[in-house]
Amino acid sequence: MKKVIYLCVVFAIFGCSKNPVQQPKVLLDEETMENILFDVAILQSAKANSPEVLQSNNIDTKDFIYKKYKIDSATYHQNNRYYAGDVRKHKHMHKRVLARLEELTKSQTNTITK
Repeated sequence: MKKVIYLCVVFAIFGCSKNPVQQPKVLLDEETMENILFDVAILQSAKANSPEVLQSNNIDTKDFIYKKYKIDSATYHQNNRYYAGDVRKHKHMHKRVLARLEELTKSQTNTITK
């Protein structure tokens, strides 16, 4: 019985270590995906706080990202899903994006207070 339990534990460890999502045909590197996530966060904030600015400049947030990075929606969603499949990598990417957003917030606050 102990052998069966150990065998199940070993299979569980190795089974969980691999990314369950297949690598997309067009794989964006981590840095590019991080930049996309950063831009998406900025655009979502702008859309939530002052949508009239985006509307007056005819900026569609999704199209903006696709044009800027020369990708299509399928490539974006496949890569987002692929990186989300690796929890550690995805969490690390989001921490770096959050750090960049906090740095941007500090610099904007310093500019306003001067």
